[in-house]
Amino acid sequence: MPDATPLWTSAEIASAVGGTLSGAPFEAAGVTYNSREIAPGDLFVALQGARDGHDFAAAAFAAGAAGALTNRPVAGGSCVVVESDTLKALEALGVAARERAPHVRRGAVTGSVGKTSVTQAIKAGLDLAGPAHASIKSYNNHIGVPLTLARMPRGVERAVFEIGMNAPGEIAPLARMVRPHAACVTTVGPVHIEAFANGEAGVAAEKASIFEGLAEGGTAVLNGDVAFAVVLDAAARRAGARPLTFGASAGSDARLIDFRPNGQGSRVKAELFGRPLDFPLAQSGFHWGMNSLCVLLMLDALDVPFETSLAALADFRPLAGRGQTTVVHAPGGAFTLVDESYNANPLSMAAGFRSLGARPVTAGGRRVVVLTDMLELGDQSRALHEGLAGPIGEAGLDLVHTAGPEMKRLHDVLPPERRGLWRASAAELAAEAAALVAPGDVVMVKGSNGSRASLVAKALAGLGQADGGAA
Repeated sequence: MPDATPLWTSAEIASAVGGTLSGAPFEAAGVTYNSREIAPGDLFVALQGARDGHDFAAAAFAAGAAGALTNRPVAGGSCVVVESDTLKALEALGVAARERAPHVRRGAVTGSVGKTSVTQAIKAGLDLAGPAHASIKSYNNHIGVPLTLARMPRGVERAVFEIGMNAPGEIAPLARMVRPHAACVTTVGPVHIEAFANGEAGVAAEKASIFEGLAEGGTAVLNGDVAFAVVLDAAARRAGARPLTFGASAGSDARLIDFRPNGQGSRVKAELFGRPLDFPLAQSGFHWGMNSLCVLLMLDALDVPFETSLAALADFRPLAGRGQTTVVHAPGGAFTLVDESYNANPLSMAAGFRSLGARPVTAGGRRVVVLTDMLELGDQSRALHEGLAGPIGEAGLDLVHTAGPEMKRLHDVLPPERRGLWRASAAELAAEAAALVAPGDVVMVKGSNGSRASLVAKALAGLGQADGGAA
């Protein structure tokens, strides 16, 4: 029988946020701040930002909202009214959700690359082990983290939260809100470096601050192979955590020995706490060798049985925009599309090139990559874009199409035989999708979300009927 207990009653909400009820008592089955995403029975949180959520309360009630969290009464339904900022009230509701369920084992994930995929892979393991809860999409910021907490049912056994940042000082407060029993840093690289005067060193310190939120006796899982591993380890020890490392180097608690892509995904050989492992993944990207070890350590720290963790990894497939692979049956012949359009930075670019270079192609087929600008790289942008030519060559890719002013720098330094089309924007390149591929090609699309690489991926998929292919 499904649990009939409401997620929140109006009395519980009022108590958690220090508010007062205006209107009839109500019960909420969910929480959202977007009036366009209201499901019947949701609590609508009227956040105040560029647009005032109070202006959309009527639409939320019309869509079936059970009640609203506001800083003034609004017409159309019941409200829990607070005197403070409604974002602060949402944070308080999130903390109350955590405190009313002390039995829940909580994990938290950050890192320059792979946060969302690792979070969802951990969630896959938690789901197999029992009732679980996790961030959806990339809900990892000052709104997404308290919202995910506030949505946590009291009856779950485990939960995992993604925590991100755009500027210094953002991760630690969110980690303290979650108060995880285990937290990990997937990797550290030149991402958001324009926000840090000291570049990657600042990024490393910010990522390491996730350990400040750990519960007493918590576990810190960190990438021991990154240049700033010592920064991560020091932060973990300052927090009184048990540090665990994953990497290819000797002495790692989870050590990668070998990673072999195959037609179904890949095979990983590793050692976990000195125990030899050989297990399958449904992922073929080389970065999943390390990611899988990070996931195993996190699941172990969250009391998930080892065999359950391996079963989850064997079935966990690439997320949309993060390596999802399809066979597109275009009129002239089929090609394989690898959609990596959700985001990009120098680390993930290099990993993607290596993975694409390892993919088999049919006779006459090519390995083609379509790239749009990497963003938020500050004064290092030119060098980092031009620097992609090296890993592209090392991976043996055949053709490179590019879009955007920053990618023009890469286009100009590529050897002529590898240089494809360049257009000023992703939209312009997408309009010429048919000229980017030929039958038998394997084509990967990758770029920062803000440079709209997804337009090219959608245009390529739209050249024909797409079937699910190997991951």
